[in-house]
Amino acid sequence: ILNHSKKLFKTLLVITYMKKILFILTLFISFTVSSNDSNYVFGWTQLKNPDLKKPRGGTSIGAEVTLDAKPNPLWIKLQDPSLTKFEKDRLAILSMVGEYRVYFDFMETMGFVENYQPKQSYQSWATEYVTVVEEKKDFISLQHMTVMYFKQKNGDISDPMVMKHWRQDWQYEDAVINTYDGRRTWVKNIISPEQIKGKWSQAVYQVDDTPRYQGYGEWTHYPNFSSWAGNETWRPLPRREHSIRDDYDVMIGTNIQTITPNGWVHEQNNKKVVLAENKKVLAKEIGIARYERIKDFDWQAGIEYWEKTNPFWREVRSAINQKLDNAQSFKMKSQVGIEPLWSKLFMMADSYDVGDEKTKKMIQKLIEEYSL
Repeated sequence: ILNHSKKLFKTLLVITYMKKILFILTLFISFTVSSNDSNYVFGWTQLKNPDLKKPRGGTSIGAEVTLDAKPNPLWIKLQDPSLTKFEKDRLAILSMVGEYRVYFDFMETMGFVENYQPKQSYQSWATEYVTVVEEKKDFISLQHMTVMYFKQKNGDISDPMVMKHWRQDWQYEDAVINTYDGRRTWVKNIISPEQIKGKWSQAVYQVDDTPRYQGYGEWTHYPNFSSWAGNETWRPLPRREHSIRDDYDVMIGTNIQTITPNGWVHEQNNKKVVLAENKKVLAKEIGIARYERIKDFDWQAGIEYWEKTNPFWREVRSAINQKLDNAQSFKMKSQVGIEPLWSKLFMMADSYDVGDEKTKKMIQKLIEEYSL
């Protein structure tokens, strides 16, 4: 009876684990599957290729949302002429905190190889809120949390799907930049005081808190908007690309992030590069993510998840930062066995209890296991 109970318990654990992974994969797929409906409004209209008029991306339909017509209070504060440049910089970064409906649009605009054929554009959506992880005078960390409700075939609205999304860390006059070098490797670069004076670095991290890319640039403040333009940075292929593309290795791009009265906009200008062929550029793409402020949306499932798992992810960040800070370069495996790192970490986060020293050691061991 005891052996039977142990086997039954293990079976239940496996079933629970598989349900969690399926849940996360479903959310990822909602951003990547192909769309059958055409809502294409810009691009390769001169080509007689029907696929180019059907953008790939999320086909799901979300619950209705209510846009917040009132200007962001922090955007209003940004208009104060008595503020110093540094104070406006901080306010602009903090203005990204809030509750949003997000639309993602990416399109290849030109090719640089013989017989180039543009790929399908990409469109998707999400509802997510941005919260402060840490705030100091010269450092601000922002976590994106996705909470999505889907309209089902019978018209009902699904239960919320929650996922910890990407993170962005902002550091003032940051002299050390972790630069992506291709082949899942990040290299530490020292920036001169002259280059970084008055500027902020932006470090972008993936859903499992592993690094993605880091660059630096300056905030510029106008009478009714503020905008940050970063330097050109190397970055791994985003999820929307690496799941379907194997013809290039690195994306080299620039970011512009602009604060508007009712949200903010993230623009990208990216080149798709083949490292093995003398850094040959296959194509260039533009991307835009519009974050529109919404109100009266039920974020409770995401808030509860973050309250429960925030201590766990703090330990993950600490373990990864130790690797980044204590070596000239940092390289990661794409997976160990059949599992990527994110799937293991997401499962561990669900079962973490605050102060669990065993889990802390497991996190460190796991980061070591996936590092090269």
